Amino acid sequence: MTKARMLLLEDDAALAELIAFHFQREDFEVVRTHEGEEALLLAREATPDIVLLDWMVEGLSGIEVCRQLRRQAETQNVPIIMLTARGEEEDRVRGLETGADDYVTKPFSPRELVARVNAVLRRVRPALAGEALTYSDIEMDTVGHRVRRGGEVVPLGPTEFRLLKHFLEHPGWVFSRERLLDAVWGHDSDIESRTVDVHIRRLRKAINVGDRPDIIRTVRSAGYALDATG
Repeated sequence: MTKARMLLLEDDAALAELIAFHFQREDFEVVRTHEGEEALLLAREATPDIVLLDWMVEGLSGIEVCRQLRRQAETQNVPIIMLTARGEEEDRVRGLETGADDYVTKPFSPRELVARVNAVLRRVRPALAGEALTYSDIEMDTVGHRVRRGGEVVPLGPTEFRLLKHFLEHPGWVFSRERLLDAVWGHDSDIESRTVDVHIRRLRKAINVGDRPDIIRTVRSAGYALDATG
């Protein structure tokens, strides 16, 4: 099962420790901070799979962090859950309209929070719920290392397989060459960023055979995305 990366913004140290404990026990990688500005920096350094934001932090508020995350290409599709003591309907609506996917009012049960996070992740990242990845007409068996498109086997080299796996884990997300190098080749790789273009071409050639539409979108000056909408 793929390990999920969580970004936690919470200025109550005891509560942050409790949340981190419960999610680390569920095999999450938890990166935490008590400052909104630092949360934005951490999100830019490594795109999280999910963000938990405390609304009432000092400095840059959680609601503003949510707003800015939604404006950035790398994080605009990352699920965000707001944590707050503000339980009035108007506040809940404001949080959701700003871009939050869910809203948890304090005090809350850690077990319920874990369940709600997992429910959100199952909707946006199938890799976190099992060993099979699917998007549009593409199916990947991550254990058997098999890929099918429209029911037909697609032969892929190991690098193209890892590249497609990363795209399938984040459908619709736009990744720069540098981010793909970090995710697929590793942070210590000496490979040039243009090498990504070569493997993207190989992946396209393999999965777009026949009259199938090109499912990999090139975003000028930004990177690549797995996108069936064209």
